[in-house]
Amino acid sequence: MAQPSLLSLAVPTPAIKFGTDGWRGVIAAEFTFERLVQVAPIAAQVLAETYQASTDSQTIIVGYDRRFLSEEFAQATAEAVSAAGFEVLLSEDYAPTPAFSWAAKQHNALGALVITASHNPGSYSGLKVKGAFGGSVPPAITQQIEARLADPAPVAATPGSISRFDPWPDYCRVLGSKVDLPQIQQAIATGKLLVFVDVMHGAAAGGLARILGQPVQELNGDRDPLFGGGAPEPIARYLQTTCATIRQAASASPAGTLTVGLVFDGDGDRIAAIDGQGNYQSAQILIPILVDHLATRRGFQGEVIKSISSSDLIPQVAAMHGLSVYETPIGFKYTADRMLESAQVLLGGEESGGIGFGSHIPERDGLLSGLYLLEAVAASGQDLTTLYQSLQTQVNYASCYDRIDLPLASLEVKNRLQTQLETHPPQSILGIPVLKCQTVDGFKFHLANQSWLLIRFSGTEPLLRLYCEALTPEEVQKTLNWANQWALTI
Repeated sequence: MAQPSLLSLAVPTPAIKFGTDGWRGVIAAEFTFERLVQVAPIAAQVLAETYQASTDSQTIIVGYDRRFLSEEFAQATAEAVSAAGFEVLLSEDYAPTPAFSWAAKQHNALGALVITASHNPGSYSGLKVKGAFGGSVPPAITQQIEARLADPAPVAATPGSISRFDPWPDYCRVLGSKVDLPQIQQAIATGKLLVFVDVMHGAAAGGLARILGQPVQELNGDRDPLFGGGAPEPIARYLQTTCATIRQAASASPAGTLTVGLVFDGDGDRIAAIDGQGNYQSAQILIPILVDHLATRRGFQGEVIKSISSSDLIPQVAAMHGLSVYETPIGFKYTADRMLESAQVLLGGEESGGIGFGSHIPERDGLLSGLYLLEAVAASGQDLTTLYQSLQTQVNYASCYDRIDLPLASLEVKNRLQTQLETHPPQSILGIPVLKCQTVDGFKFHLANQSWLLIRFSGTEPLLRLYCEALTPEEVQKTLNWANQWALTI
């Protein structure tokens, strides 16, 4: 029997939708040049209507990551935006997304359009829209963009110009000014601190070495649009080789050497870490360390903003320092909104590794997060795990966390699960009563044994995300296995 042709298998292309941070799609199927040059000038127009009064600008920053065709997508974006009458500053090189967010604020631009699919697999590309303030635009902005896509893209009688710029020097300079750079440099130069950085073939490549001016051990720094067959997401399953490399190097280092591994996602706005024993450290561990470091050693004050999926240790550490906590849905645009509203913010973070700081722009920044972690280790003389365990002891709260992603076969399956959660949510899980359920983003079940389970649908991929925090690793895995089986039987 003859194989069906690709045309006979074709399905309608999904509508352009902005998820938790940008529009993403499979290259050549959903994300195409034709669709991109339709979206980009409309996005620029909405940015102008929103921020022109405060900036008196006609400039749009255009940047890109290291994915397949990123330079060409950025060039097409720049041409479409300039044809709509805007002045375009087009990056002459790849750079982390937060570098372009910073550039938007620094150049007093209307905002930035960044070609990136962040942590998605190599078959994806995407478009992130940043505001004049230097962070992710709120949902109201992306909703306006979506609402206008049925109209022709705007074309001006007089097109704007396209100029090139290098985003790296100013970005590196401002990040270096946020930390005690000489202290970190001295620790590295004297052999007290050994730094590894896994850039996962992404846009943070070379960044930490530029800022530190000291040698770091960079892993996966080559450009690989297939990301080694995985995805440039800083989660444990993609980092086993990196953990082993760091564990081996640390064991061969002189006694007293502190080894730190930093891991950045594909566009450099998210972070994870690896301690001196080669153990993976998620943001659930790093955020409490950062809150404590900034409050204790830097004397920073302000609100701590956490996503609904973040660890319960965060509010306990914040309370220890007399800091208030504000909880948001998942997606850093919600954190950015709160950072703009709040009078003073120490830190805003989410479990996936996106962390932003009140001392900088309202944008998650992997490199700045990494610098603050290096500063914490250099200043304390302690390994990341030692710092974390000390916090658990101080607040008398120890927990474990994990997350799994369950691919969904179809939209019908998603709708069926959604309906079940809305109409017949579980009243107990593994025999443990549910005390309350939060529905600000997904369904978060707080259980009577101090654990919680969050069930939510991805905003960027056909996935069901399952999150759990509990007192032991065994409880975490049991709960996640229960949720996995529950989803498969609906």
